[in-house]
This record gives sequence, structure tokens and C-alpha cells, in this order.
Amino acid sequence: MAQIVDGISSYLGRYFTWISFPRIMWTDVVEIIVIAFLLYNVLVWIKNTKAWSLMRGLLIILIFVFIAALFNMTTILWIARNFFSVALVAVVVVFQPELRRALEQIGKSKFFSSLLNFDNTRVAGELFSDNTINEIVRASFLMGRERTGALIVIENNDNLAEYEKTGIVLDSVVSSQLLINIFEHNTPLHDGAVIVRGNRITSATCYLPLSDNTELSKELGTRHRAGVGISEVTDSMTVIVSEETGRVSVAQGGELSRNISAEELTKRLELLQNKVIEERKFIRWKGRSKNEENSDG
Repeated sequence: MAQIVDGISSYLGRYFTWISFPRIMWTDVVEIIVIAFLLYNVLVWIKNTKAWSLMRGLLIILIFVFIAALFNMTTILWIARNFFSVALVAVVVVFQPELRRALEQIGKSKFFSSLLNFDNTRVAGELFSDNTINEIVRASFLMGRERTGALIVIENNDNLAEYEKTGIVLDSVVSSQLLINIFEHNTPLHDGAVIVRGNRITSATCYLPLSDNTELSKELGTRHRAGVGISEVTDSMTVIVSEETGRVSVAQGGELSRNISAEELTKRLELLQNKVIEERKFIRWKGRSKNEENSDG
């Protein structure tokens, strides 16, 4: 028995001498984790945008090219070589909206913003008063009761001046009566969105980008898609009142919360209100505030 064990050990010893195991450093482990994280997020981005269907089309083309190379189809191979020479430029043009949105999401990442901050325009304090919260909530549910459609965008950190320019300047104190009058049917300002900055309505009849999220319900109209669209490209919060059902919804961070109550809307506005941003003159390292709360619903 001992001879058999010794023979097996000797055989395995001779076999494993031909195998070279690489030396794994801690930097290799970190590199693998970083690459896996980036690859996962790229795949998620591709799946959640139009890039998924386009990638499937490119995969079909690559399969045809492989078959052409296998059978030496010179004409198809010549077309493929010339096509791939301009493919990079074509990808940038086709994916321009998705690439821009992905870069914006990276720039707004809470992980990086907790370390570096490039904004020196905000001063510590509440974004708006309790009275503004009460007026927005009251107007939203009064309009819902009367089946009056409304779209109220509340600015957070990202400046919405680009979208204000598409509307009519008001610069008025937020009040439920004014909001109801703006969105009343057949009035000059009822079409489009209202933008709120602090305690003032800055402009009305503003045009917003529409979301192309395929996971949104088909029953949602332009108003809801515009509310989600602006929340995808900025950190604003949008209150949406449905003209068909009278239900109140909230769009924030690209997510739509439908048919919420007055209490839930008040809580969401209070979370947005209490976000404090300190004034900074230079880029500096900083830690995450203990009082910082996640405002995502």
C-alpha cells in the first residue's frame, strides 16, 4: 500500500513540475475587481439603452463576416474592411445621447462627489421653505381632484437655466393659487413645465427632454416621460399630475413613483429641502457628512 501511495505522489510531483503558477499580487486582485466593475456597468448601460438592440445588430454582422472569412468571400471581406474603418466614428455618432448621459452619470456619482467637489456656487441652507412645500403639495392634489394636468420641476444642485430659456420667465413666489392658474385648461401658460428654484417659480411653459426608457409603462403619456427625462439628466425632482386619472407621481433619479399620497410627497420634498451644500472656493478632499441622507425613493 505504501508503495502505491509513493508511486502516486511521485507521479503527481513530476506532473506538477511542468505547471507554472503565476504569482498573484494585491494589485492584480484590485485590477480584476476594477475591470469587473467597469465591465458590469458597461453591460448594464448597454442593456438599459438603445445600445442593446444595436449591439445585437452588430453581433449579427460580425457572424456574417466570420462566415465570409471562413469561406474566403473576398467581396464581403472587402466591404467589411472598409466598413470597420469608419465604424468608430459611426458608433460615436449613433450612441452620442447614451454616451453623454453615461458621462453625466459618472460626473454626478456620489462616490466621486464625496471626495472632490467642483461647485463653488452654493451656500449652506435650505433649498426652499416649509411654506413652499405646503403650497406645492396643496396645488398638486387640488389639480388632481379637478383632473388638471401639471408638471412641476424643482431644482436641486444642477442648474436648470438651460431649460428655463425654453419657457416664459415669471420669477414669482410659489403659491398654490398661482400654480393652479398656470396649469388651468386653455390658459397661455398651461402647456409645458414649471421650474421652481428655491421659493420662486422662475419660468413656465418649459420644454423638457423625453425619456427613452423602454421599461416605462406604455400607458404613460408625454407629461410623465418628460418628468422622467429631466430626472435622468439632472438631479431635480419633478411632480407630475395626470390629466387622465388625477393621480400624483414623482420622478427623481430616472425613477417614477406613481400614485403617491400627500404625506409621501411632503416627505420627499422635505428630504430635498434639507440637503445642505457648503460653499467651497477650491477643490479639496472631504469626507461624507454624517447628516447626509439618501433622497432616492
